[in-house]
Amino acid sequence: MNTRELLSRYQAGQRDFRNMNLIAADLRNLNLSGANFSGANFTKANLTGTNLSRANLTATVMTGAKLKKTNLTQANLTNVDLSGVNLEESLCQHTILP
Repeated sequence: MNTRELLSRYQAGQRDFRNMNLIAADLRNLNLSGANFSGANFTKANLTGTNLSRANLTATVMTGAKLKKTNLTQANLTNVDLSGVNLEESLCQHTILP
């Protein structure tokens, strides 16, 4: 699934994106709050400025992802490897961290 299709489905009300392959996806500045991305692969994805508040990111792969200025408020990051991830200026209030 490409970024355009993901955004189209999200805007249509879909929130279940479990186990998606989003390697190196350009997801900058999108609103994906409340989405379920558990088990998804975000390796080297660009999520700069993206709203992932209240998102379920359980067991996602985030190695090398760009999360600068990302809103992770109340997101679930249980069992997520954040190796090489830049969280500079990100919002992480009440976030469940690994």
